[in-house]
Amino acid sequence: MSYCGLNNVKHKEIVDDLVAKGMIVRFEEAWGNKTIIKYKISEKGRTIFKEILEPYELLFPRREPEK
Repeated sequence: MSYCGLNNVKHKEIVDDLVAKGMIVRFEEAWGNKTIIKYKISEKGRTIFKEILEPYELLFPRREPEK
């Protein structure tokens, strides 16, 4: 979450819900004497992205901000 700049406290409930629904996978990785929690998209999440979000992006593409 720090990679994306998300606030851990504010977004934890959303991330936990995505894990519970199988959209993302949570795993822990040792980093010295600490443990880092990492997330990655699951196969289910990837499928939903391809079936729903990609067609949506094609219908309503994001515009580049005007300068």
